[in-house]
Amino acid sequence: MSELYDVIIIGGGAGGMSAGVYAARGKMKTLIIEEKRKAGGQAATTDEMENYPGVLSATGPELMDAFRAHCDKFGVEFTKGIVNNISVADDGYIKTLTTTKGEVFQAKSIIIGTGASPLILGVPGENEFRGKGVSYCATCDADFFEELDIVVVGSGNTAVEESLFLTKFVNKITMIVRRDHGILAADRTAQEQAFANDKINFVWNSVLDEITGDELVNGVNVKNIKTGEISHIESDGVFMFVGTVPKTDFIKGLIDLNSHGYIVTNDKQETNIPGIYAVGDVTDKFLRQVVTAAGDGAVAAVAADRYIEEEDNWRKSVVDFDGTALVAFWAPQNQDSIDVINQLETHNKGQAGKNVVTIDIFKNQKIAKQFNVSEIPVVIRFDAGQEAKRVNVKDLNELETLY
Repeated sequence: MSELYDVIIIGGGAGGMSAGVYAARGKMKTLIIEEKRKAGGQAATTDEMENYPGVLSATGPELMDAFRAHCDKFGVEFTKGIVNNISVADDGYIKTLTTTKGEVFQAKSIIIGTGASPLILGVPGENEFRGKGVSYCATCDADFFEELDIVVVGSGNTAVEESLFLTKFVNKITMIVRRDHGILAADRTAQEQAFANDKINFVWNSVLDEITGDELVNGVNVKNIKTGEISHIESDGVFMFVGTVPKTDFIKGLIDLNSHGYIVTNDKQETNIPGIYAVGDVTDKFLRQVVTAAGDGAVAAVAADRYIEEEDNWRKSVVDFDGTALVAFWAPQNQDSIDVINQLETHNKGQAGKNVVTIDIFKNQKIAKQFNVSEIPVVIRFDAGQEAKRVNVKDLNELETLY
């Protein structure tokens, strides 16, 4: 069993390392568990990074190296491993993570940034020729196809951006596009760049039907979705950029996922489990980019910090307090609740063994929900950490029953 961390971040991509910077800079004891030997996630496999604000000339690996250096500056700890289970203590606070190697880690909060892996189409030949001409990463494998002809499957931003990078190496690219002639799924700038590149050709209204070869890929069979006609294209390689699948198998049954398996979060990157957050490509979001993942990480780290502060204070003032704690649920715009707090503090001032604890129902929604407080003012008396009496205050004289 390891020492207790304030936050453990699962995944060392842009979202995870951004969270690491914010958490460690906020003096939180922070650990990042990364599956791969080198952190960086999917961004570390991207050659050109043209849309990260303020970075005018850097590759994906260079930018991720800078993220890692920033983490190191503030003392983020890193370890290599694959988390395969998360469990939560009965009181909901301490979280335990285990890895496939049997390692056990504990934390007050968790940030999940496991990202997504390339979608496998499952067409004949795809699995057979993976690593033998079938690739999912242009930066990783481009130099293997120098001066050769290749096929790219997909037409979104990733497919176009990676194709443009591949044109630096290959002889010719044929893009297989499901859409009608002249229509790509990529944004306008990317489309213009693709259409202007003499090395990129297009096969419209078509899908990949089969990858052919002997020991290595030698071509593909393509099906026209309008006519049903199947044609053969000779090719030395196939690059697949048709989407991603979130890496969420290890949290199914614990964390709420959408119908596609992505983690559902709110504007604080909170999941349905208090103290567990999710960031980056693994979440259900509109735009999956390095800049949005970095933003997610910053939000999650700050939210986790506040969560821990609130939970630690609650335990110290109420749960682990041997005396009597009078917990007043209030809101700054509710004058009645302010009057209740003033009277409680006046009455209990200087009395040993008594605490007056205030809970803003908007800032501390978890605790308000835990004790079914929806209307205020409400005061709950706790004796030695156990709820003893509750008063829905309509008249200040009702507070006398709590003393």
